[in-house]
Amino acid sequence: MSYDFLLKDLNNNLTQKSIGTDKGLAKIGDGIVNLTYSIAKSIVLTRNSKNNNSIRTGLKVSKTILASALKEADMKKFSKSRADAHDLADTVEALIAYVWFIKKMTIEDITNFLVDSLNGNLTIRSEEIKSATIAFRKLLIEIKKYLPES
Repeated sequence: MSYDFLLKDLNNNLTQKSIGTDKGLAKIGDGIVNLTYSIAKSIVLTRNSKNNNSIRTGLKVSKTILASALKEADMKKFSKSRADAHDLADTVEALIAYVWFIKKMTIEDITNFLVDSLNGNLTIRSEEIKSATIAFRKLLIEIKKYLPES
C-alpha cells in the first residue's frame, strides 16, 4: 500500500527542516527506530551467545544515543534551532520515518544496516551506547542521500 498521501502536505514545502522537525514523522519514527534496534540487538546478542540461545530484547533507544549520532553525522541542520537532546532525537526519528515512507529503506534494510554496524559487547551498557551511536551515525550518513539538500 502506498502512504504517499500522508506526506502530501510535507511534499508541498520539502526542506531539511520541514522533515526533521515534523512531530508526526518523529512519532512514527520512534516506533521504527525502537523496533529495528530491538531486532538488530537481538540478532547480535543471539549470534554472540555462547550457549546458542535466542535472545530477544525490546528496548527504547535513548535520546542521548540518537542526539549524539545526529551531531556526529553533521546533520543538526535538519533540526530546529537551539534544539535539546530530545529535539535532536525527534529529528533522527523523523528522518528515518521519512526515508521509510518514501520507500528508500524498508524495516528489514534498516535492521540489517544496524546489525552490520553494531559491534562490541552489547551486554555492557557503555559499550552498547558507543556501538549504537556509531551504528545510528552510519545509518544517518547512509540516508542523507535520500533527503533534500536544503
